Amino acid sequence: MGILALSGYEPALLNAKVFSFVSSELFGPSHYFQFVQANLLLSLSAVLFIAGGLFIGFSKEKIEDEFIASIRLSSLKWAVIIHYLLLLSAFLFIYGTAFLTVMLLNMFTTLIIYIARYYYLCYKYSKTNIA
Repeated sequence: MGILALSGYEPALLNAKVFSFVSSELFGPSHYFQFVQANLLLSLSAVLFIAGGLFIGFSKEKIEDEFIASIRLSSLKWAVIIHYLLLLSAFLFIYGTAFLTVMLLNMFTTLIIYIARYYYLCYKYSKTNIA
């Protein structure tokens, strides 16, 4: 859904009038605390991705011990470090409207990196501890 939203696809089914704290066009004036007409594909995609990622990343394991807690902490630390290195690279090397797209995608990198590293480490340690 997110790829469709970023490609410019806006299904008419998801057009709705929604309440907005701040709304503005690219070069237009800002409007505060009013209802605006919007397509909800991007918002719905982001909300579902974040909720799903949080469920996947922080669901309880069958055996939740100190070792799993240390893997979670290590994965979270690495995710934050890599996230900010990518953010720093974006500030230094990406400009124009491509920067806005990178910032939009950058919101999800911490969660993606955390999940990937956590499950990789769990898989790696489960293979080394098999008798």
